[in-house]
Amino acid sequence: MKTEKEKMLAGELYNALDQELSDDRLRTRLLLKELNDSREDQTDERIRILKELIPNAGADLWLQPPFYCDYGYNMVVGDKVFFNFNCIVLDVMQVTIGSRTLFGPNVQIYTATHPTNYKERATGLEYAKPIRIGEDVWVGGSAVICPGVTIGDRTVIGAGSVVTKDIPSDVFAAGNPCRVIRSLDQ
Repeated sequence: MKTEKEKMLAGELYNALDQELSDDRLRTRLLLKELNDSREDQTDERIRILKELIPNAGADLWLQPPFYCDYGYNMVVGDKVFFNFNCIVLDVMQVTIGSRTLFGPNVQIYTATHPTNYKERATGLEYAKPIRIGEDVWVGGSAVICPGVTIGDRTVIGAGSVVTKDIPSDVFAAGNPCRVIRSLDQ
């Protein structure tokens, strides 16, 4: 029989109040408190925290506090990725972020979701869909990236966009819902 964590990682309905998952989130909250309370000049301390918080991160990850996530271990991050102030990553399932990707302030990335059927939702169970963001992407401030979305390499997402569907590589996309506005010359 699968554990709730195994169900969560498989994209199946799971109980988020499971003790193992609750313990994992508490561990993450404590690391986030350390990170968010750290000073800009405490570089070594921030690097130590980030290695523990997001063990699957490449070189030169920079999170401008405050930053929030559910688990951290479900994020796979390339080199030289930057998160501006107040970003949120609900990494219930894997969030893959390519190298040199930039996130403006208040960007929200949600893998977590709930059943649309009210009876199923009333059980308290939830599930998630993975998110993939390519290399050299720029996501403008206050954009929301919804569960199951893929954003292609070198794409720019306009500020305030709500990305509900996949966006291809080499485009500028914006709006609510986010849609391709034009191709980008590379």
